[in-house]
Amino acid sequence: MQQPTLVRELTESDILARILARTGRASAARVGPGDDAAVVQTSGSVVVTTDTLIEGPDFRRAWSSGYDLGWKACAVNLADVAAMGARPTALVVALGLPGDLPIADVEAMADGFREACEALAPGCAVVGGDLTQSAALTIAVTALGDTEGREPVLRSGAAAGEVVALAGEMGQAAAGLRVLFSRFCDEAGRATPLDRAELASEEDRLVAAQLRPQPPVGLGPFAARGGATAMMDVSDGLARDAGRLARASGVALDLDARALGPDPQAALAGGEDHALLATFPEGALPPGFRAIGRVVAAGASEVLVDGQPHAGGSGWDPYRDWASGAAPA
Repeated sequence: MQQPTLVRELTESDILARILARTGRASAARVGPGDDAAVVQTSGSVVVTTDTLIEGPDFRRAWSSGYDLGWKACAVNLADVAAMGARPTALVVALGLPGDLPIADVEAMADGFREACEALAPGCAVVGGDLTQSAALTIAVTALGDTEGREPVLRSGAAAGEVVALAGEMGQAAAGLRVLFSRFCDEAGRATPLDRAELASEEDRLVAAQLRPQPPVGLGPFAARGGATAMMDVSDGLARDAGRLARASGVALDLDARALGPDPQAALAGGEDHALLATFPEGALPPGFRAIGRVVAAGASEVLVDGQPHAGGSGWDPYRDWASGAAPA
């Protein structure tokens, strides 16, 4: 008998069994998949975050393999947990699957979940979720984290005189997306299949940063232990997200263009790198973070670059940019 190859040829139980056979076990799970809900052991406050990827506005199947999608869906959530200074402990995954989706893509997605957790947050794994049918492939991941007895690090704790620091790279994922839109789209703007063999080594590196981001997840709890006063995941561009931290803290952040790399504007505008932006008291910068500016004033709630106000509007806004048909910057 021919083995089923498409989602519509299997039952929900069949698909679930194939996923769970690949996702691994969370070290903090007291009860994993199989009951009405999972039970996760924690020693501090529980941090919870959710992110959803929808085919069309968030990804193109022509460019992203099932493995890529599983990896990215995990990575973006793990980064948010890390940005609170917490250690990721478990993931809950809800999938909306089109009937014509190859079951091999679902299995590859599960491999991506597992291997992203193993690489970025060892001990974290999928502990449950939901399956449903959908016209567009939809991946919704909820991540849980443990503050391990510490207070969470919020966006609102920065104070004048502190150092603004960054862990991770900026502008790489946006540059990778530009490669995809310029090289693998037809005249109507529809995505065409990605062949990474056609890419030069630098282009391939940039595309990888877009499809499989590598946020410095382990540095989130490390920063919290090292005295971070405010922190956030940079997902929508450094300028836009630094503005959010500035407003939450009621301060101004003055960024040093020389510290932002060879193309400061790309670093300020590009999104989806999932670096960690944090503030630290003077002299308390931990390894893995580099200084990129200072908190210079209370009450201004703005972003400066070399002492001058930075013009707003850069970065990725899914409502503005999706409505206009623009690619994420």
